Amino acid sequence: MANFSIKINGKTQELEVDGSTPMLWVLRDHLNLVGTKYGCGIAQCGACTIHLDGNAVRSCQLPVSAVGEKEITTIEGLSENGDHPVQKAWLEEDVYQCGYCQAGQIMSASALLNRNPNPSDSEIEDAMNGNICRCGTYTRIKKAIKTAVASDNAS
Repeated sequence: MANFSIKINGKTQELEVDGSTPMLWVLRDHLNLVGTKYGCGIAQCGACTIHLDGNAVRSCQLPVSAVGEKEITTIEGLSENGDHPVQKAWLEEDVYQCGYCQAGQIMSASALLNRNPNPSDSEIEDAMNGNICRCGTYTRIKKAIKTAVASDNAS
């Protein structure tokens, strides 16, 4: 066991955990931030996607010891009231079906738009590649990302 001081969703959290513990389990089991989902455990599905210094990463394979001074943002920290442009677009385009993968999808999409506010279709497809949706809502996901771009440019 080791002590870690990690900045998550704008707040510093003090933890005593094994350094090899994946951030997914730190978030869910130690901090009760359960919006980040367990999917495959091998960083292949994207359900566990969080931001690490603004970049989309798979938390199931990110050991707590690797975080250091970097800031983590989870789906709970993306916006306090669920009013992030991507979250609003997800609702507007009725993306959800079962919803299990959607936190990871939203985190990947928002990371994309943070670094590229007007992505092309191929850039959207590249950024979202690896986020698996068993319900097959890929067309609505892509449409929602474009809606978020349009709404952000309109404001």
